[in-house]
Amino acid sequence: MVDSLKKPAFEEIRPGVKAPAKDTILTPRFYTTDFDEMARMDISPNEDELQAILEEFRADYNRHHFVRDEEFNQSWDGIDGETRQLFIEFLERSCTAEFSGFLLYKELARKLKGKNPVLAECFLLMSRDEARHAGFLNKAMSDFKLSLDLGFLTKSKKYTFFKPKFIFYATYLSEKIGYWRYITIYRHLEAHPEHRIYPIFRFFENWCQDENRHGDFFDAVMKAQPEILNDWKAKLWSRFFLLSVFATMFLNDIQRSGFYAVLGLDAREYDIHVIRKTNENAGRVFPVILDVDHPEFFARLDTCTQNNAKIAEIAGSNQPKIVQFFQKLPLYISTVWQIVRLYLLKPIDKTAEQGLAH
Repeated sequence: MVDSLKKPAFEEIRPGVKAPAKDTILTPRFYTTDFDEMARMDISPNEDELQAILEEFRADYNRHHFVRDEEFNQSWDGIDGETRQLFIEFLERSCTAEFSGFLLYKELARKLKGKNPVLAECFLLMSRDEARHAGFLNKAMSDFKLSLDLGFLTKSKKYTFFKPKFIFYATYLSEKIGYWRYITIYRHLEAHPEHRIYPIFRFFENWCQDENRHGDFFDAVMKAQPEILNDWKAKLWSRFFLLSVFATMFLNDIQRSGFYAVLGLDAREYDIHVIRKTNENAGRVFPVILDVDHPEFFARLDTCTQNNAKIAEIAGSNQPKIVQFFQKLPLYISTVWQIVRLYLLKPIDKTAEQGLAH
């Protein structure tokens, strides 16, 4: 019998170092932007709030939080088989996403230094937070006999260029959805400690507060640039980014529902809760949000996940590639159609409420 612990089901670039997951439409992305445009931004309309957020970053409430304690000092060989594989995938995806934030924020801090000092320092301190998160996750991977070479990841990953306003939409949602993901898992395991199979989950309460503060920063930046939020294009882009983030998370998590089952969670119910909460948060800054309570919303996402499962089944068959392509094609078309229909669902307009709030 082959020892699965000694021969993990992952490609390695050298012993103990996992090859990065192949890029797909659902994997975490690395971003770059127009640094000169970012440096020219006028934040004076909301500088007081940004200064208050900067003071919170400087306080560094979690500076002593990400320290491994004695509970980590044991063998984790008891987590094996498919659970082990799903757990490593979860740690890798989380580490890659946090490291992506670190790289972007660090480069923004470097390029904005001396040009936009408040933004530069905010990005520098957020990069500090993301580096801690990524390092903590990567160290957790090493408990399972694997780790990521983050230097190799920096050079090997493709970078997606987004204009600054799109960076704000995407990173705001990434940070806020991160908050709801972490706090939901933390609260569930606090109520059901028998499912907390690994100590990293005890750190999620403080951890998600970093995500929340980062999201508040991007909220404040967007409110300082009202042109990002107050025209018809902003409404279209808000819908696009909300749907992109929600659909990506839903498809990924349902595909890995076994991981959530180990934690005692139903992946679909978990995602619905996180999506609703993130959508509600987005309504405080975005001009429109999605009607996630519409009966079609999750039904169409369910169709996408069913298509995904069938595509994976076809990809694992022994059919010739050309045959697989034609078998997959109607499924791809169906998924695109579902996403288009979701985008066209009438959104919920939040501009009137925001006007009253201001």
